[in-house]
Amino acid sequence: MAEPILEVSGLVKHYPLTRGVLFRRQVGAVKAVDGVDFTLGRGETLGVVGESGCGKSTVAKLLCSLERPTAGTIRFKGEDITRLSGKALKAVRRNIQMVFQDPYTSLNPRMTVGDIVGEPYDIHPEAAPKGDRRRRVRELLDVVGLDPEYVNRYPHQFSGGQRQRIGIARGLALRPEVIVADEPVSALDVSVQAQVINLLDRLQAEFDLSYVFIAHDLSLVRHIADRVAVMYLGRIVETGRESEIYDHPTHPYTQALLSAVPVPDPEAREHRERIILSGDVPSPTDVPSGCRFRTRCWKARERCAREVPALAVPEDFRAAPGPAAHPSACHFAADEQAGRRAQSQLNGNGPG
Repeated sequence: MAEPILEVSGLVKHYPLTRGVLFRRQVGAVKAVDGVDFTLGRGETLGVVGESGCGKSTVAKLLCSLERPTAGTIRFKGEDITRLSGKALKAVRRNIQMVFQDPYTSLNPRMTVGDIVGEPYDIHPEAAPKGDRRRRVRELLDVVGLDPEYVNRYPHQFSGGQRQRIGIARGLALRPEVIVADEPVSALDVSVQAQVINLLDRLQAEFDLSYVFIAHDLSLVRHIADRVAVMYLGRIVETGRESEIYDHPTHPYTQALLSAVPVPDPEAREHRERIILSGDVPSPTDVPSGCRFRTRCWKARERCAREVPALAVPEDFRAAPGPAAHPSACHFAADEQAGRRAQSQLNGNGPG
């Protein structure tokens, strides 16, 4: 992996649940993120995937210091940014920018495009001389494929794809080193999604950007990501290179997700086994003991209820490194039955 620019260790975010009107007391907590570890290399794209409510967007907010973690560290170029405040935190925020999910609500309808893209310069005036900001805004619009003459238009005068390009231009204004993209194309038409993804690819090469790309569309993540982290109920359950995760999944949750990816080839689809998970996702206020996935897992045994599985390379794979030898938080990741089932579900075309 390339030199790490972001290192996340033991990241936790709990939201307290309180009861009472005059004398409020805490009666529990929503465990949105509960012990997340990963690294992001310079110039790399890390895809973070998982179903709704697994904690992906909370991780994004923590990385951008929009939320303070309950515990854990986030190191940007070796410095723990969770302990920073004031000017030091402001300087870090300049280098870690965010592209939001919904281009219809993330842009102020009362501001022109020029004001929206140029607003970062008002917050960080040292980033651009006041007399040069208009020129820089026009350059940014041109970089993301918009006509610079649109600077005086308002968000309602643009399509969804154009609005997301405006959001990307705003994220690029301060020349950040890391961009956290929180499902940046989920609100767009499929044809427009490809245009925005291609734009992000081009900008990464042009500006030497590192991406944390959050999504629930597995096919999309396979196209853009170098490495993938799969989240379930506030924790990462499997991580590895894109080819390792998609072609050799070892965690049952990852296998179930990949079995749901549509395959256009009818013959491959006929020979593919769909894994239907039983039950619902447990509440983040009352997570299961041991492995959090055990209540829906076909491989669950008594050990799964007692022990929390570590996110590590399965012991059976350590002696013989290969594509299956990547970190997985499952006690039985090397189970032959699961391997056969994964091979069956990925038979033919495979996901993506």
